[in-house]
Amino acid sequence: MAKSASSAATGGAVAGSDMHVAVAIVGYRNLEDIVTCLQTLGRLEHSRFEVVICENGGSEAYEALVRTLPKTLPGGQGVTVMAAPRNLGYAGGVNFAIAAAPEADAWWVLNPDTEPQPGLLSACLARLARGDVHAVGCTIYLPNGEVQSHGGRWRPWLARAEVIGWGERIDGPVDAAAIEAAQNFLNGACMVVDRTFLEVVGPMREDYFLYCEEVEWCLRAQARGIRLGFAPEGRCLHHAGTTTGSHASLRERPKRPIYLDERNKVLVTRDCFPARLPVAILAALALLFLRFASRGAWRQVGYALEGWWAGIVNRRGPATFG
Repeated sequence: MAKSASSAATGGAVAGSDMHVAVAIVGYRNLEDIVTCLQTLGRLEHSRFEVVICENGGSEAYEALVRTLPKTLPGGQGVTVMAAPRNLGYAGGVNFAIAAAPEADAWWVLNPDTEPQPGLLSACLARLARGDVHAVGCTIYLPNGEVQSHGGRWRPWLARAEVIGWGERIDGPVDAAAIEAAQNFLNGACMVVDRTFLEVVGPMREDYFLYCEEVEWCLRAQARGIRLGFAPEGRCLHHAGTTTGSHASLRERPKRPIYLDERNKVLVTRDCFPARLPVAILAALALLFLRFASRGAWRQVGYALEGWWAGIVNRRGPATFG
């Protein structure tokens, strides 16, 4: 039987400044991204952390990381690089990295194509230490200075995510209380979870492989009494889609990210809101045509339809096409 948030929260909260954090990074043949990410981690105000990297891209990519990356950062924080036994996907890679640091007080799920700003981790841990939330997100922004997200709201009738703050300027005002009241998932590019979260919720679902895994994780958490926090002082630059090509223009976007994204949107509804699935399936079909066909991205319509159908027939795991 799954634990509740109240039954798992024992022993008192660790002060944010005292928390030892394991940074869980999943790589896929993107050495340059990881080098840059580690450089920014070395400038964090909070120094009690270690870095665990799961390389999903095979032995050559793993060996390149081992040759290039330091074993410790300038502040003495350890850097562990592990080769996944196969491509585990993002969720599987996160679980693999988290499992390698079982003694941490908190785990920071961080995309390799991010540049966390110096006060980010301190802000997230301070929000955790208040004790009323067990996972914390922050403001994630794009290189053009626009907000990618403050958090997100899943719309189960539509099988779609609503991003909070999308397109706002990074220097604009932020209402942290309103964001916490509205959000029901955190952006998986940068989120910090504590021990209670993992004990109550368990690991990410690996059968999603890539996309929406953080949405399902957070929805499952909320269904079990976990609250999600937001640290308005925390900011993280996200270069977005450097590995998957998911942020290319719609007509240039490759098949895999479109297929998995559309499939997993249906799977989230199937897993978390099954009674709404019949309506959500039709809404998702209409929305994918609106998104791609209205822009003349007809090839991508085909990719999206394949993913939509895969969600309907409950197909999971990695994409099986070449």
